[in-house]
Amino acid sequence: GPAVPAVRTPAPAQVSGAGSLVRSLEALGVDVVFGIPGGAILPAYDPLYDSTVRHILVRHEQGAGHAATGYAQATGRVGVCMATSGPGATNLVTPIADAYMDSVPMVAITGQVARPAIGTDAFQEADIQGITLPITKHNFLVQDAAEIPQVLAEAFHLASTGRPGPVLVDIPKDVLQAATTFSWPPTLDLPGYRPTLHPHGKQIREAARLLA
Repeated sequence: GPAVPAVRTPAPAQVSGAGSLVRSLEALGVDVVFGIPGGAILPAYDPLYDSTVRHILVRHEQGAGHAATGYAQATGRVGVCMATSGPGATNLVTPIADAYMDSVPMVAITGQVARPAIGTDAFQEADIQGITLPITKHNFLVQDAAEIPQVLAEAFHLASTGRPGPVLVDIPKDVLQAATTFSWPPTLDLPGYRPTLHPHGKQIREAARLLA
């Protein structure tokens, strides 16, 4: 019989970590990001300029977080906000807490100081992972540029499934600048994530009784 043609999978694209981040956002169907540029997140803004993702510049990072929450509530899609390290990231704390309390799917992407500087009280450094631990469904500190597509895919999955909520992705500046490869789709690895998808009938009846 005729020879079966070999299936050609596209070779992983050579990009920077920042390019991988923006391509991941495009692959996830993100059409708008709310944010403010700053030193640590600045590498992400260069590929964003040539992207299909629209960036909306706000006056304050807190406004970016609340805008992302409002976008998610209006569209039913994951809202995305972006800020730089230290004060930029800490300004997102109130909208992240708000999204957590109101079960709103949101992904917050923050720049972080370069990996060697983490934990040294570097300029504009804050432990945003530790700060937001009680007010996020989950948060990530990306240590390797190769992990960016998987981390973004997992963040969006966590934010939008089960009881929705905010997920934070913290990316050091040197990871954004590093050379890496981008391939999509990544495999999700979330063995401990088993959200409750079916409500408890007796609890629903009790809630209905209290409302009545």
